[in-house]
Amino acid sequence: MTGPTSQPEMTADDVCGFLALMDAEGVRVWLDGGWAVDACLGSQTRRHRDLDIVIEERDVPTALAALHRCAYASVPRADTRAWNFVLGDDTGHQIDFHVIVLAADGRGVYGPPENGQSYPAEALTGSGMVRGRTVACITPEWLVRFHTGYEIDATDRADVAALCKRFGISVPREYLRSR
Repeated sequence: MTGPTSQPEMTADDVCGFLALMDAEGVRVWLDGGWAVDACLGSQTRRHRDLDIVIEERDVPTALAALHRCAYASVPRADTRAWNFVLGDDTGHQIDFHVIVLAADGRGVYGPPENGQSYPAEALTGSGMVRGRTVACITPEWLVRFHTGYEIDATDRADVAALCKRFGISVPREYLRSR
């Protein structure tokens, strides 16, 4: 693993602790973002400044209550929405919530339905490992797709390259152009 050590970090132990808390509350979550990449790969490849999760809207109040008991509070951001917000604690741990409503076809509707954004049903079928614990996460194919459509950085390049290599996924065109 590489990267500076002075910034706050969400470690594998932090992820497992959060998941244990959610399990105790009966809340299902899927890992997304960098920790989902590492879960799919089966090992931690880099430092993570936060934990991205997908959670059903019906479970948000329970998750928030449990995290508030652990001294987490809202982290103000310009892009905060009811379906995407961050909670953090005083040590710098941050959890980035991506809130969905499961549709009858299994899609996770993300935000107001009129926005047309969703996690496809097949994206929500992934599993991986964090510190020997099996976790639900976004599938590798969809993690690669979700890493497109914005300005990519070195971390994105490394995540996509590792997923494509491990799972035989075609490298997206924008990653081929940006080498």
